[in-house]
Amino acid sequence: MDITDVNEPIAASKSDLSNSTFMGVGLDKSRFEDCGLLGAAFDYVNLSDARFGRMNLSRAVFDDGLLPGTRFNNLNMSGALFENVALTGAAIRNASLNGLHISECNVAGMRIDGILVSDLLAAYRKQN
Repeated sequence: MDITDVNEPIAASKSDLSNSTFMGVGLDKSRFEDCGLLGAAFDYVNLSDARFGRMNLSRAVFDDGLLPGTRFNNLNMSGALFENVALTGAAIRNASLNGLHISECNVAGMRIDGILVSDLLAAYRKQN
């Protein structure tokens, strides 16, 4: 089915729209509930102010995007990989960092419980 130049809301329920393509389509304030989007691809999509709740994003890949001001609450991010990301000015609170590995990172200005990490590393290296 081809839908072109439609300017009204569309309600789809109990439908299989697998392999559909949406290009140049405004979907502001749309709601996706109890939907399967397995293997979906989002390219050049503005998801500013979007809300994702009770979702499964296992093995999802976020590449070459903007996430400033994004909030991550009540999530299980076990096994997540952050590579070539800017976390400047980010804050982590009430999180389990058990088994977290940080390597090859610029830690200038990074603090843990108010203590500069660079100072902690310098003290550690001085002792060893």
